[in-house]
Amino acid sequence: MNVSDHPASRSRLLALLPPHEFASVTDALTPVDLPKGEVIASANGTIEYVYFLCSGIGSVVTASKDGQRSEAGMVGREGFCPTSAGVGGTISVHEVLMQVSGEAYRMPIDAVNDKLSANPIFANLLARFIQTFAAQISYTALCNANYQVDQRLARWLLMCHDRLDDDEISLTHDFVSLMLAVRRPSITNAFHVLEGMKLVVAERGRVTIRDRKGLEEFAGGAYGEPEAEYRRLIGPF
Repeated sequence: MNVSDHPASRSRLLALLPPHEFASVTDALTPVDLPKGEVIASANGTIEYVYFLCSGIGSVVTASKDGQRSEAGMVGREGFCPTSAGVGGTISVHEVLMQVSGEAYRMPIDAVNDKLSANPIFANLLARFIQTFAAQISYTALCNANYQVDQRLARWLLMCHDRLDDDEISLTHDFVSLMLAVRRPSITNAFHVLEGMKLVVAERGRVTIRDRKGLEEFAGGAYGEPEAEYRRLIGPF
């Protein structure tokens, strides 16, 4: 089988499998459309399916018992979710909801365990992604504690941009406020800073990246290390 001819190869992880493992894994995959806002994993819920995104972005959200919510990380075509399934877990610690609609291939959790046992390269790739995702989560904690909201916003926009094929990102200030766990006026002010520097154009429900390099320079140490870890362990986004 020519891996690149199969539509599931739009998943960066699946595309790295050798032909024999790719054939084995894709036997258990089903294509699905994931609209914006759809919850594909519930916090502390039983995992039914594992998703390999080919497009779109899923927000990985941490929620406390008293209802506090914040984005811990995001996943797109470079990975899979929920990540606990990659090490035999059956419960998702996080909620995963689609912040940008997309397409994916999903696999029942029982099939995931079977494929992990039978396909060592598949298992290794999933383990490597879990490591890179842990780095992303740790940097989210670092940024929340040490960086200004405008730099955190720059990091978040860069992460979205990494996972899309367009400079235009559909989002609202309310959604970004939820994801960054800050009040909406702070997000509005942060967008004003980025617009004043001519890094982005923010319109109702849409943000356009104008200067990717400048956005990276402004984000500084808030962005880059988890992405470098991904390239080191897996490859380009």
